[in-house]
Amino acid sequence: MLTGNNRRLKTVFDELEAGLGCGAQFRVLLQLALHPDEAFTAYGLVRATGLRTPDVNEQLGRLVELGWAERQGSSPAMYRLRLENEVVQLIRGFLLELKRPEPSNQKQPRQW
Repeated sequence: MLTGNNRRLKTVFDELEAGLGCGAQFRVLLQLALHPDEAFTAYGLVRATGLRTPDVNEQLGRLVELGWAERQGSSPAMYRLRLENEVVQLIRGFLLELKRPEPSNQKQPRQW
């Protein structure tokens, strides 16, 4: 678990904060997590998330550094979630649980 300046993160919670970020940062992880069989270019993630290219590139770098995503190839580089990572498995399971429709006596299913 490292940060941008190669400082060790103290706990799994530090890693979660670095990887999940907030708001816009979370959209990149969500797109990768909900489509684990697909590889995305940075441009594809820009289009899918509505974020600016620098924001997507920054988050992809963070996810690769944490070992949550992997970069494949170079022209153009493709990114996908590393499903063998235990933290990624837990986060993806959590997101899929949130995505499940609620019982019919509850509110409408969440939209993603």
